[in-house]
Amino acid sequence: MAIDWNLLRDYAAPLGVGALAGLVAWALMTWLFRRSRGRDYRRARIARVVSLPLAFALPLLFLRIASEATPLSGRPLEMLQQFLHVGLVGCVTWLLVRAVAAGEKAILREHPIDIADNLAARRVQTQTRVLSRVLMGAVILLGVSIVLLTFPQVRQIGKTLLASAGIVGLVAGIAAKPVFGNLIAGLQIALTQPIRLDDVVIVEGEWGRIEEIGSSYVVVRIWDERRMVVPLSWFIENPFQNWTRRSADLLGTAFLWLDYRTPMEEVRAELERICHEAPLWDGRVCVTQVTDTSEQSIQVRLLVSARNSGDAFDLRCQVRERMIDFLTRKHPYALPRLRAEVTEGADTLPRRPRVQADDVRSPGAEDGAPAIVPGEPPPAS
Repeated sequence: MAIDWNLLRDYAAPLGVGALAGLVAWALMTWLFRRSRGRDYRRARIARVVSLPLAFALPLLFLRIASEATPLSGRPLEMLQQFLHVGLVGCVTWLLVRAVAAGEKAILREHPIDIADNLAARRVQTQTRVLSRVLMGAVILLGVSIVLLTFPQVRQIGKTLLASAGIVGLVAGIAAKPVFGNLIAGLQIALTQPIRLDDVVIVEGEWGRIEEIGSSYVVVRIWDERRMVVPLSWFIENPFQNWTRRSADLLGTAFLWLDYRTPMEEVRAELERICHEAPLWDGRVCVTQVTDTSEQSIQVRLLVSARNSGDAFDLRCQVRERMIDFLTRKHPYALPRLRAEVTEGADTLPRRPRVQADDVRSPGAEDGAPAIVPGEPPPAS
């Protein structure tokens, strides 16, 4: 069989040039990616983001250009270009997602939350994380839509769906309500910020910190290292406590039940001494008050302040322990005790006179049998 060298040249020349250019671009981009790894300056970070997707996108682009220079036409050319087009869209989508992630990391790097006054940093990080997740989802959705629209069958399905857009939209809206509800809730949280990263919250009776805010849920790190996963929409639809909404400063209380003879002035002086010696106290509030009384004891509230919720909890425990130790050593009578009075000679007490039957009837009673006196037989009927 004779080989048509002219036809082979028409195909091999452009495809070979395109493949060679793509190979050179792939080698250059992968070399740039390896060279930028481990380096932490801005140009190296940009190179890491763009080099890897371009290492696959540039060869596909060169092959697409080369395919148009060949004698190939009709259905084979269309299928080849469609395949290359899908690859290019995938690479561009990949590049955009990496760019959004890199922008997120750059903003988080500029606003660390591992500092003492991190209120502004937590606000920026919360907005950045939520908006970047939404933007990544939008980019991926757009890329998938563009890829699907390149297929004629999908376009035909799209025309059919548009013809019945009312019913389909209603069904899709009902089915996707949780998804869109969490998406809208994420945007609301990013803009209004009822919660931020590292906020101290009380959710479903559990004390914890906001550890992660995703595109559809929030992870709350409970104090005992458990994790509670809560949908984003829950924070919009339900009340909860946020202990660090404006600042991390917090008041803490320690309640003691003491005897009525407790010397309150000495208890106040002791609380002030404990607070001044405790490094966890922030110097704002140190108050002793009697807040309640009962038949046997009084309730004393020891109110102190701290810089954050963790310090407040530890300070409350320290105040409670040291105050109990002080009362045990100096004023043991101030601790609550149960009093009982025992009367001797109970058998010698005078007996009450026996009540006559006529005396126990209701005043003005007009009917009914007379009251029965203990020890007497009932009246005969």
